[in-house]
Amino acid sequence: MSNPSFLHIHGTIISTYTRIVQTVAEEAGLSWKITATPANSEENQRRHPFHKVPTVEVDGLQLFESVAICQYIDNAHNGGVLQPADHQCRAEMDRWISIANNYLFPVAEHGLLMPHLAHNVLKTPLRSDIIEAALPEIARHLGIICDRIEETPFFAGPKFSLADIFVYCILRPIQLTSEGEHLITPLLPLRHWLNKIGQRDSIIATRWPIEQD
Repeated sequence: MSNPSFLHIHGTIISTYTRIVQTVAEEAGLSWKITATPANSEENQRRHPFHKVPTVEVDGLQLFESVAICQYIDNAHNGGVLQPADHQCRAEMDRWISIANNYLFPVAEHGLLMPHLAHNVLKTPLRSDIIEAALPEIARHLGIICDRIEETPFFAGPKFSLADIFVYCILRPIQLTSEGEHLITPLLPLRHWLNKIGQRDSIIATRWPIEQD
């Protein structure tokens, strides 16, 4: 757009989906700031009818749901370059975003990441039983994702797309755990893809403090 715009993100600062939105904004060259807004806060309950984060304000709009937010940013501020024009590639992009959101993220979030977060932040005992129960399903998902990236350079096909941002931002926290790193290490195509995507300026600009140590 010709007039400068600004993206105001409301959500959890260290969050997979906040990072996804931040990364898409970086790809579009769109300036952003984030206001820490817990999902269960009264403010967020006014912003999102299902009490999820993040939500955003941009171009006079209030938007929620990360897929819609990212598509809007890419269409309005980036010429839609992160969304393939080819119908088959577009279907692949949609497919892998859906896989990442509906299958990989829930089991990794509840079965691996939240137990570590509770242990590291709240100092509760590490629920190894929950982690061990989730690891076989996480491993199966990682194998399916690795099979795809053996077939093609990016998840939608020959070009980087929104699917790569969603998959990377969901996979990276898994990789930052000892269990996740153990599962990913033997998956060489997936490791190479993670390293490649991790070098993009938008990914570097949205790194979490734990990645900068």
